[in-house]
Amino acid sequence: MAPDLRRHLTKDRPALSVTVLGSAGTAPHADNPCSGYLVRTPSTTVWVDTGPGTYAALQEHVALADVDAIVVTHEHPDHWSDLAVVRNAARYLLHLDQVSVLGTAGTHALLATVLGGSTDPLRWTTVTDGAEATVGDVSLRFSRTDHPVETLAVRAEAGGRVLAYSADTGPAWSFASLDPAGTGFDLALCEATLDPHEAGSVQHLTAAQAGAMADASKVQRLALTHLVEGSASRREEEAAAADAFDGPVEIARPGYTFTV
Repeated sequence: MAPDLRRHLTKDRPALSVTVLGSAGTAPHADNPCSGYLVRTPSTTVWVDTGPGTYAALQEHVALADVDAIVVTHEHPDHWSDLAVVRNAARYLLHLDQVSVLGTAGTHALLATVLGGSTDPLRWTTVTDGAEATVGDVSLRFSRTDHPVETLAVRAEAGGRVLAYSADTGPAWSFASLDPAGTGFDLALCEATLDPHEAGSVQHLTAAQAGAMADASKVQRLALTHLVEGSASRREEEAAAADAFDGPVEIARPGYTFTV
């Protein structure tokens, strides 16, 4: 779609939506980049996680110059490694003055190492557990999850609609950590990395654990993400989550847009 037509259509966007750029865990699949989500309102665009393959996918929907901010949840490469490519594109091809990025200190340090020092024109804001930020008309809140490195789940609210994204986590974390007022979430994107027999082996979730976590936290709809090639079938994952969650369950498929 041509950029001018895309901008013309923004008035028809819902109050809050999220487009899946990629939902593969650990490494991209042939038809699915790693973690990346385009959170949008009629006036604001936030790119959450820049896993490998997501910058190419982003350009199917919006130009980098039209992204108001990038959020990176943690330093594991399947969630941030395309950010180095984004910096090169912004600096050498698009000649952007600045690109706003919110992320952990560890991710920033790794990015600087990969780039050999300067990360310009990325304008980095370090966020930590409990931090809040506003990008356009999107309010963000962060919560540290149950994962080996500092990892931040994300709550995004706009137009009275609320989205939660677990990032990577084990079962010791809860969506309730993003919701001190106890008002709940219209949609939750929750990782479901592990097969049932792998539960507890590493700090990730099975689909059943994702469903139980969502059910305990006033989530209205659940989308499973961070899926690994060769794991349980998507139908089995949906069924396992649905057994534990009293609400609709879907798979976060690349290219699909959820209205929150």
